[in-house]
Amino acid sequence: MANFLLLFDLDGTLIDTVPDLANALNEVLGERGYAPLAPREVQAMIGDGVPALVARGFAARGADPAEASVALPRFLAVYEANAANLSRPYPGVRDTLVELRRRGYRTAVCTNKPQRATIAVLRGLDLSDLFDGIAGGDHFAVRKPDPGHLLGLIAELDGRKERAAMIGDNENDAAAAHAAGLPLILMRYGYARVDPATLGAAALLDHFTELPATLARLGLTA
Repeated sequence: MANFLLLFDLDGTLIDTVPDLANALNEVLGERGYAPLAPREVQAMIGDGVPALVARGFAARGADPAEASVALPRFLAVYEANAANLSRPYPGVRDTLVELRRRGYRTAVCTNKPQRATIAVLRGLDLSDLFDGIAGGDHFAVRKPDPGHLLGLIAELDGRKERAAMIGDNENDAAAAHAAGLPLILMRYGYARVDPATLGAAALLDHFTELPATLARLGLTA
């Protein structure tokens, strides 16, 4: 039997990435003469991938959508070079991942953040060695909330959806997990734009360190 595979969202689940995303977005906005956005404003724009983040940032300053498209490559360059400057894993993330892998779970990242940026932040925070696979938002032809993002990563790792679960924080994680037929665990502390309690999760966690006991309680054993 294949070891149980845990698919993790990144932003708002494993890592608080708002500071570096906000800095990169504000640098690009500033280069084009726009006022900066507050971190809390940027947080509300996260979750649907970088193109959506940049489009929302420029829209918030009244810019033409075409200007956001032109600025996208510059944002990616700035962000990838600074992806781990201020971003930090949530409390207990590294130790919990180490413990889960010690127990026999396989772990992977499934995020709408572009692949290169995802690898940059994981390497910068010394977390990349804790994952068997990484699927950013441009890794497949589809991304969350499309279930193909999750199912594609499971297939890539020779897993089975009957032996996998999604751990995330927002609406896209929930929609993708439900459509794929995967158990869903959500973190309350993340970047969801709605109450996580409304998203049909099997469990809601206040702290990442609760995950091993929650998996055991749900019968999702390695």
